[in-house]
Amino acid sequence: MFFTKLLILFIIVPVIELYILIEVGKKIGSLSVIGVIILTGILGAYLVKSQGFMILKKIQNDIDEGILPGDSLIQGAIILAGGILLLTPGFITDIVGFIFLMPFSRKVVKNYLLKWLKGKIKEGNFYYREF
Repeated sequence: MFFTKLLILFIIVPVIELYILIEVGKKIGSLSVIGVIILTGILGAYLVKSQGFMILKKIQNDIDEGILPGDSLIQGAIILAGGILLLTPGFITDIVGFIFLMPFSRKVVKNYLLKWLKGKIKEGNFYYREF
């Protein structure tokens, strides 16, 4: 099962991305596609920076107030994943990356992630170790 997920992640997704890039390049031109890739990279970097700083500030405020910043840490991880996806050339990864960076859609992703984690904990597939 794990191998199948890795296969999809590292082989199938890039092949689909390449296919889409080639087909879009045929329609709007290769220079336009390169421009879109550069534009999404710049816009993504800006969003990651601004959203990331907001989350870091929230984490610092929570810690200063003695609150465990669990929610903010999860949002920070989602923002990081979104940034990585935006750095990866391709339209599908860009769409998912932007979904991870928009606060309203990030909330949906966070709720899904929390539900998934709770399910893993209930199944006994998730362990916490203190070092």
